[in-house]
Amino acid sequence: EVEKIWIKITSLCLTESRITADETIQQLFVECRLNNFLAEETPLSLPKPTGGQRIHYNYSTVINVDKEDNHAEREYLKSILLKPDLPADSLKFTVVSDPPEDEQDLECEDIGIAYVSLKEIFQKQRDIIEQDIDVFDSQDASAVIGKLTVTVEALNALRSVNEECRNY
Repeated sequence: EVEKIWIKITSLCLTESRITADETIQQLFVECRLNNFLAEETPLSLPKPTGGQRIHYNYSTVINVDKEDNHAEREYLKSILLKPDLPADSLKFTVVSDPPEDEQDLECEDIGIAYVSLKEIFQKQRDIIEQDIDVFDSQDASAVIGKLTVTVEALNALRSVNEECRNY
């Protein structure tokens, strides 16, 4: 029952930036990725929010990290806890521009990236509940283009993995 990471992508708002100004960017969806194992995306792409509005995805997904069936994910979580210098200790959320129906020659384009550090959840012993996290411009990592509201409940799974590490 604890061997799960529960993720919810609640909503997104954008600040004024090249993204809000770009008229080819109209529909947005969000992808969530754990290292290279798993990518989930919101089933809907929603119209780009304007001036202070939020778009609501209310999308939840679960990453199973039980020993029996999800060994690779579990080993990855172990490596996060055991190797303090591992750079990829985060869930990565990518805001993606979905081309409009009549512009099918356009590709889906990553426009923004946000991170939730699993290591930090473990260090602080606190899940992230409905928290606004910064979305950085995919072309300029120093520019914040908006906020993504997410929930990441990973603490129980991380505790369980940590217990296992200690028992070796």
